[in-house]
Amino acid sequence: MRNAMPLAVDAGTERWVRFAHRAVYGLLAVMAGVTVLLNPGLDGDTPLLLGLILLMGLWILCLFTLRPAARTRALPMSIFFVGLYAILLLLVLEEPYFGFLTPIGYFFAFGVLPWPWRIPGVIGVAAAAGIAQAAGIPLATAEGLLLHLAIILINAAPMTAFAWIDWHGDKEREERARTMVELRAANERLETTLAENASLHERLLGQAREAGIHEERQRMAREIHDTLAQGLTGIVTQLQAAEQAATEPDRWRRHLGAATDLARESLQEARRSVHALRPEPLRGARLGDAVAGVAQRWSARHGIPVEVTTTGTERPMAAEAELALLRTAQEALANVAAHAGATRVGVTLSYLDGEVALDVRDDGRGFDPAKPPVSKTGGGFGLLAMRQRIEQVAGTLQVESEPSAGTAISASIPAGAAA
Repeated sequence: MRNAMPLAVDAGTERWVRFAHRAVYGLLAVMAGVTVLLNPGLDGDTPLLLGLILLMGLWILCLFTLRPAARTRALPMSIFFVGLYAILLLLVLEEPYFGFLTPIGYFFAFGVLPWPWRIPGVIGVAAAAGIAQAAGIPLATAEGLLLHLAIILINAAPMTAFAWIDWHGDKEREERARTMVELRAANERLETTLAENASLHERLLGQAREAGIHEERQRMAREIHDTLAQGLTGIVTQLQAAEQAATEPDRWRRHLGAATDLARESLQEARRSVHALRPEPLRGARLGDAVAGVAQRWSARHGIPVEVTTTGTERPMAAEAELALLRTAQEALANVAAHAGATRVGVTLSYLDGEVALDVRDDGRGFDPAKPPVSKTGGGFGLLAMRQRIEQVAGTLQVESEPSAGTAISASIPAGAAA
C-alpha cells in the first residue's frame, strides 16, 4: 500500500514520524488530564470519557504499535483506522474539546490509508473537527445547519487538497523508486555488456596483432625482394657478364664496376629497410625525378636505352603511393633485364585528373601472362609483389604481353591517394 507507516522516506522524515508516534500517546495523556480537571470526581460522563481515551490508547498500541508487520497491509490498517475514527467521533460528540484529538486522526489517515480511501478518511476527520468547532451553534435552524456544513467544509477542503498533493508525492516517490530499480538493472546490464565488450576488444586486439604480423611479414617480403633480391640478381648478372668478358679489360671493368655499384645501393636499401625510412631515391626528390634517376642508373648498368617521360602537373602524393609506384618501376626494369632481352625501354609517369599512372614498356621477347617467367635464380615473386603493393594503396596493376611482341606494365593509383 502507498505511504504505509512508518512514513520514512529519508532520515529527517523518519525522525519526525517517530516523534509524532510518541506524541499520539502524549496527547491522549494530556486529554485525560484535562478531562479530570474539567470533571472533578468520577461522577457523570468522566468514567466514560476516560474509558474511551484508554480504549483509543490500547487500540493504537495493539493494532498499530505492536504490529509493525501489519502496517503495510491494507485490510488490517483499514480496520484499525475505522475503529480509531469511531472512538474519536464518540469523544467529540460527548465533549467538543476532544476536537483537539483530530490531529491523531489526520496523522493516521495520511499514514495508513491507501489512495483513494485516504480522501474519505480525511473528510471524516475534518467532519469530526467541524462538529467540535461548531458545538455552540444550534442545529434546529437552517442557518445553524448551513453554518455546521460550512465549518466542516472549511476543515475538509484544505485537508482534501493536501491529501491529493500527498498522493501525487507518493506517486513520484514510487516512480523514483521504480526508476532506481530500473537504473540498477540497466547498470548491471551495462556492466555485463562492458565485460563482454572488453572480452571482444581483447579478441579483436589479438586478431589485429596477428593481422599486423602477417602484413608486416608481407611488407618485409616485398622490401627484401625490391631491394636485396633485385640487387643481388643484378650483381649476379653483372658478374656473369664480367666473367664472359674476361678477355676484354674495358668491358670487364665496366661490368665489375656496375656490380660494385649495385652492391653499395643494395646495402643502402637494406639499411633503410631496417630503419623503415623512405627509399633513398625519394629523399628530397619528386617522384618523377626519382623514377628518372632509377631508370638512368639501370640504363647505365645494363646498356639498354630508357626514355622517361612525365606528363601532367606533378603533385604531392602520400609516401606509400610514391613508394608503390617507384618500386613498381624498379621491379619492371629488373624484369626487363632478367627476362626481356629488350633493346629499348619506355617509362611514362602520368598525372591525370582522377589518377596517377606509371607505364613501363619494352620491345623484348614478351611472354604469356598466364605463365609468367621465372629467373635463373629461382625468383618468381616480382609480378605478385608489384600487384600487392599497388592494390595496398587502392590501385590496379595490368600486364599486357605476347611472345615476341614485348611487354607493357601499367600501374594506376586513384587521385585520392594524393597527400
